[in-house]
Amino acid sequence: MARNRRLILSSPSEVWSLLSDGRRYGEWVTGTRQVLDADPDWPDVGARLRVRVGFGALTLDDTCVVRICEPERRLELEAKADPFGAARIAMRLIPWGGNTLFELDWHPLRGPGTRMHGLPVDYVVAIRNGMMLTKLARIAVREHETAGVGVG
Repeated sequence: MARNRRLILSSPSEVWSLLSDGRRYGEWVTGTRQVLDADPDWPDVGARLRVRVGFGALTLDDTCVVRICEPERRLELEAKADPFGAARIAMRLIPWGGNTLFELDWHPLRGPGTRMHGLPVDYVVAIRNGMMLTKLARIAVREHETAGVGVG
């Protein structure tokens, strides 16, 4: 399992607004080339998000299915990218003052990732996920600051 944490200087509701818009995943999910389709009821349990992922010339289509959704608190996805199998992606938003402590856990469920699971793979995934949380934090803070303009 790869686990990352990041303090995001925005409220859980502001961070949740990014997670609950499937069309925006390409802005912050590292490796996403294009969001192909997002179910209109995203992120309700069972909703799907189809994305094209890749690095360099290698691309493949991935489907994420919502397995658990607790608005503004928790979102768990199963990402399926054949022939590579599937992974569990668990996100928790913990209120921290007026900010959000964001926890991201990644764990392979099926396929070759389960056999390669361990320190080298988890390390690479943790680096990728850290980059992803940095992007998410930047977007959330930028939108928080933009929403604050003119208030007061």
